[in-house]
Amino acid sequence: MTRKAAKLPPIPQALLRWYDANARDLPWRVAPKARKAGARPDPYAVWLSEIMLQQTTVATVAPRYREFLTRWPDVKAMAAAPLDDVLGEWAGLGYYARARNLHKCAVTVAETHGGFFPDTEEALRALPGIGAYTAAAIAAIAFDRRAIVIDGNIERVVSRLYAIDTPLPAAKAEIREKLEEIWPQKRSGDFAQGLMDLGASICRPKAPICLLCPVSSRCKAFKAGTQGNFPVKPAKKAKPNRVGAVFALVNAKGEMLFERRPEKGLLGGMLGLPGTEWKERIEADVFNAAPAQADWEKTGEATHTFTHFHLTLDVYAGAAPKGFRRASDQQWIKPEEARLPTVMKKAVGAATPSPSRA
Repeated sequence: MTRKAAKLPPIPQALLRWYDANARDLPWRVAPKARKAGARPDPYAVWLSEIMLQQTTVATVAPRYREFLTRWPDVKAMAAAPLDDVLGEWAGLGYYARARNLHKCAVTVAETHGGFFPDTEEALRALPGIGAYTAAAIAAIAFDRRAIVIDGNIERVVSRLYAIDTPLPAAKAEIREKLEEIWPQKRSGDFAQGLMDLGASICRPKAPICLLCPVSSRCKAFKAGTQGNFPVKPAKKAKPNRVGAVFALVNAKGEMLFERRPEKGLLGGMLGLPGTEWKERIEADVFNAAPAQADWEKTGEATHTFTHFHLTLDVYAGAAPKGFRRASDQQWIKPEEARLPTVMKKAVGAATPSPSRA
């Protein structure tokens, strides 16, 4: 007499049924139907997507992910690439420490693990740039390990399901406890991705579509009509303002002088214009930070908002004087060819005359 498989609890059962019919078509994902037919996710593709998706939207990542995968189709290819190439390809995606760790992790996997990602949370967390969330996501999605994955979408879904009124981030422990109770042993990766998709498409931050939710009958917030109250978040603190100055030095060929920023710190390792430090007040003599004595003209401002502060840069442009020699960490590049982070793109735009100003 054959033993029947244990039936899933109501929430994962309903969620997985919904996911099978409604999973988003994402370039790094193996669809439920394909998985049932025997297809398995590529751990490299899962890792790459999870790193790229940190603090970045799916819409932004999808086309860039394809570019990365075309250029470096496996972890050994990325490990063999120069760091500067990876940093350049990352330009515009923000949080540039991720790009440095991306390359460092690829090198570690290629050299220490023979080009294969380990399949446990513990071993994954030992790799550069992989924290608790990313390790759990890779373990669950790539290897179907029972790993509790918690991102912003999942926090919102669980907070509403159980009407968790503890403010975040203190609520994280309670959210994990609830997930431990319902997380299935099998199809762990599909369950994680189902929760993510539910949060992205149905259990949205604003105007959730509860009538289409597969688990609304078990959702405490829905029953009470209080969906909009969850998750409970602490009051936002006002972001401080910082200021600085950058200098666009242009040579006779129309090239602009760029320098490599220090490895540690914001925009670490990326190209940028020479300039001052970013502080609460502008420095008394900003021209001390200029790369050369030139006839500097203020051409505009560049404003940008980072996670923790707003930044305003005064932008100065000038012609390179005769006999100027660049430093070893500086290089001449045509402005349109430089792979720059967003704030530096804005600064270059403010330094480059438009046709109407030329």
